[in-house]
Amino acid sequence: MKSAVETLNPTRVRLSIEVPFEELKDSLDAAYKKINQQVTVKGFRKGKIPARVIDQRFGRGAVLEEAVNDALPKFYTEAVNEGELNVLGQPEVDITELKDGELLAFTAEVDVRPEIEIPDYSGIEVTVDALEVTDEEVEKAVEQLRERFASTNPVERAADGDVVTIDLEAKVDGEVLEDGVAAGVSYTIGSGELLDGIDEAVTGLEAGGEATFTSQLKGGSAEGKDAEVTVKVTAVAARELPELDDDFAQMASEFDTLDELKADSRKRLESTKQYDQATQAQERVLEELLKLAEIPIPEKLLADEVQTRKHNLEHHQLGQMGLDLEKYLEIQGKTLEEFENETSEQAVKGIKTQFLLDEIVNKEKLNVNQEELTEHLMRRAASSGMSPDQFAQAVVEGGQVPMLVGEVARGKALAVVVEAAKVVDTNGEVVDLEDDEDEAAEATETAEAATEEKADEKAEEKNEA
Repeated sequence: MKSAVETLNPTRVRLSIEVPFEELKDSLDAAYKKINQQVTVKGFRKGKIPARVIDQRFGRGAVLEEAVNDALPKFYTEAVNEGELNVLGQPEVDITELKDGELLAFTAEVDVRPEIEIPDYSGIEVTVDALEVTDEEVEKAVEQLRERFASTNPVERAADGDVVTIDLEAKVDGEVLEDGVAAGVSYTIGSGELLDGIDEAVTGLEAGGEATFTSQLKGGSAEGKDAEVTVKVTAVAARELPELDDDFAQMASEFDTLDELKADSRKRLESTKQYDQATQAQERVLEELLKLAEIPIPEKLLADEVQTRKHNLEHHQLGQMGLDLEKYLEIQGKTLEEFENETSEQAVKGIKTQFLLDEIVNKEKLNVNQEELTEHLMRRAASSGMSPDQFAQAVVEGGQVPMLVGEVARGKALAVVVEAAKVVDTNGEVVDLEDDEDEAAEATETAEAATEEKADEKAEEKNEA
């Protein structure tokens, strides 16, 4: 076999391959054997029909077609390996010559991963939010904890902030909707969690009282339509918050005093902000890194990536929320054109991120050990809602292990770049991210968000099947 590679552009090549006919012998034998099992000829046992009879009865062309279809993948793969090509996707094959007994010649056009020059990222500098926790933020966190320990006591009339138990009935054009009836609904007046107008309707009512009001439905079979809603109050209770003192601290936490509880709340907020700061640094460093690199994008790969992202949104994320694309765009206030442009931009960023970080992985000779892979798998399993064992089994069966390894490796590559960059906060102070034990894991999540490799979705699909 002889092969030659022609570069069509930085992301696409054409392979020209010539195969001497004798190298097709195994595929020809396999073709005759396959046809033997599929046809019958009077006077011959099934599977024992001579090749010359098959040629006469069914035509030599049918045999050659079967043999060529069998042989093409093997010779294509040999040519790819010989040319040391990093191909992407499936090739477009064109048979240019087929001379029986002499020669098979064909071309294969295929996208390839472009050669990328890694930019000097040592000069990257980014600014992130300062790590500051205010007294107001601590008070808000403690107040939220206090809300969780609120108690309720029956009262006579409903007022703002009270919890009412209600029955609802919605009518459109005088007809009660099948999905417009609900009983025993608990609602906090003023929370805005139900229909517009309900707060005014129930305020001042006693248990057993009812009112009717008009409201635009936010969901269900008559979403968006005006409905006549009857609400009946079956119970009214006032919420009482516990006193903010040491007794509350002992009831709501493992601490003995309110000061200790507040100190712990401050520490937790600092930890959250530290994580957010690290993530912000990684995202901004990645943005600057991508600006420095020239990365051509294969057109077909981009088209496939855009389609994959749209499919995942429509059939996974929106499906779980009971929305279609049209309703989603309405909620987002976007046109279809704006959505498609955004999706394309995100896909371009994802592909560039993957190409560039993979190149850094190779340059820095970064490896992924079993412990790192296991930790990443555990995080993926948690985000997918599956048990680690279920997720691992689905990933293995779906052939997604290399994808997970790639995600971890790209995270390590991004961590290398972040470590080399200068990160300062809005106060001008240098931010040291090296002490964060979870830096590589956070960088993996940041790289994942950019490339959007959905091993968890694929694992869920495999598990459901």
